[in-house]
Amino acid sequence: MELNTAQAKDRTAAGFTPSPTEPLKHQLLATLAQHRMASTHQLHVLLRPDRSRQSVSERLNELLGERLIDFVVLPQSNRTRVWYLTPKGARLSRDWPALRGRPPYPITSATAASLKTPHTLTVLRTHLAFVADARRRGDEHGPLDWTPEVFHAIGDGERVVADAVLHYTLIDGQQRRKLRAFIEVDRATMSSERLAAKLIEYARLWAYEPQPISRRRQTAGPGWLRWYPVFPRVLFVLTAASRQTLHNRISDLKAMAAHHPLVADLAREVPLGAVVLEDLDEHGPTSDIWTPLTDGEPRPWTEL
Repeated sequence: MELNTAQAKDRTAAGFTPSPTEPLKHQLLATLAQHRMASTHQLHVLLRPDRSRQSVSERLNELLGERLIDFVVLPQSNRTRVWYLTPKGARLSRDWPALRGRPPYPITSATAASLKTPHTLTVLRTHLAFVADARRRGDEHGPLDWTPEVFHAIGDGERVVADAVLHYTLIDGQQRRKLRAFIEVDRATMSSERLAAKLIEYARLWAYEPQPISRRRQTAGPGWLRWYPVFPRVLFVLTAASRQTLHNRISDLKAMAAHHPLVADLAREVPLGAVVLEDLDEHGPTSDIWTPLTDGEPRPWTEL
């Protein structure tokens, strides 16, 4: 349903749904609520790439003065600031329509922020590569089309936690193709075996059917149908190690997809791929840089 001009102005004045016509301060709060943390540079690229960085910094400093956000300084980074919501900022933004259903994760101290910073910024860096490519191609993928830390039950009281879920709309003339993906960002902080075991968790989610609450109520199929019309593809983004180490980790992912029975079943139905983050930054996600985990030549993520 489209809003007419008067309705759109009313929505903007009320400060609700983020949109290109909304105040930058509102968009900054919504983006930090969605992504947990972001550097000044990342917020500039994400929200106002066509404006000066100073325009973003000024609004951030206003929000800082209102005690809605705070920051930590990255070590050895020429005093790069990384911003996050204060509890006050989290309370203000949690009921905005675009953020409904997102559990608030306010960061209550600079120490907590520092512990989360490396992984959170790397996940957002991955998102920026998709945003830049979508702008170049004319596709739809904006700041809130990337949801970090998504939890899904896989039975036996366990759950799989995706680093992010991506929503992306490919546009080719009048044709619109909606794609979704679970994103796993690997900074080589866990063993290669543990990384590959993430594929087992996604295979369990793919196969998991919740038990009916009563005998009269039958299951409606796999549990993931509650959130997705099609099971999202699974994409691994690797960084923070030598090129050889990263290739070895991708080989282990391929071995898991080939030899684990449940993962092999998943791989026959769901696109699975891996990429090195530095290649993603340099070439963009629709270049031939993704390694299919079921063998084959590198290709765009859209063609896995």
